[in-house]
Amino acid sequence: MRMWQNCRRRGFHWYRKIYGQESSLTGNQKAGCTVQAAGVTIFLGLFFYRSLKAIPFMIPAGLYYLGLLEEKKELEKRGRLRNEFKDAILSVAANLRAGYAVENAFRETLQEMKLLHGRESLIYRELYKVVQGLANQLSIETLLGQLAKRSKLGEIQDFADTFAIAKKSGGNLTEIIYETAEMISEKIEVEKEIQVLLSAKRLEQNIMSVVPFAIICYVSAASGGYFEPLYTTSAGRIVMTVCLVVYAAAYILGRKITLIQV
Repeated sequence: MRMWQNCRRRGFHWYRKIYGQESSLTGNQKAGCTVQAAGVTIFLGLFFYRSLKAIPFMIPAGLYYLGLLEEKKELEKRGRLRNEFKDAILSVAANLRAGYAVENAFRETLQEMKLLHGRESLIYRELYKVVQGLANQLSIETLLGQLAKRSKLGEIQDFADTFAIAKKSGGNLTEIIYETAEMISEKIEVEKEIQVLLSAKRLEQNIMSVVPFAIICYVSAASGGYFEPLYTTSAGRIVMTVCLVVYAAAYILGRKITLIQV
């Protein structure tokens, strides 16, 4: 019961995040996530209880799954931004070496990122906000701090803090930028190695998540009334509820085990 309450609370938290103003998902992405979550909700209600009346009680599970989809897309977004940010700061460093002032180096980098990643890329949109801020007489330190806050990436926050200190103290900005880019590159490589090592385990987890449903569907198709007592008696419904809780706990635990971030 406590786990189900936590699931419900987290589910409604993700609902507010996805459909609130702070969501980074597009309209099509929201619609896709909603359809998938609704499908999971209906499937659980029909599979474990074979009753339309059970579907409303599965809404917390659907909302929780909705949160998992949002979390996955958020991680993918941060990964793309981290890769693109590395290219951007290398471009800034190259422009500084070419003799550009700091502000002009970021303006030039904006154009280079448009050619490299396109106008719809995350880094172009973020750098566009930086350049617009420069046009409004905001300091580059303030704008980088805002970028770090929006991105929620530790690497960008560290870079913004170090950049601000170096600029005020007269440090070597070019070397700082290259060192930051090297640090990000190393982190990306470590993450790639971890993902390769975990890919087989994730595949096993996905297979094991489907196997129980496949077995029950097969047995139900082969022997029509074999599982009938589980759906028509009070004791059977209790057993299926326990099975649902155990399955949910196993799924959440397996996901946490295979979700490793550097």
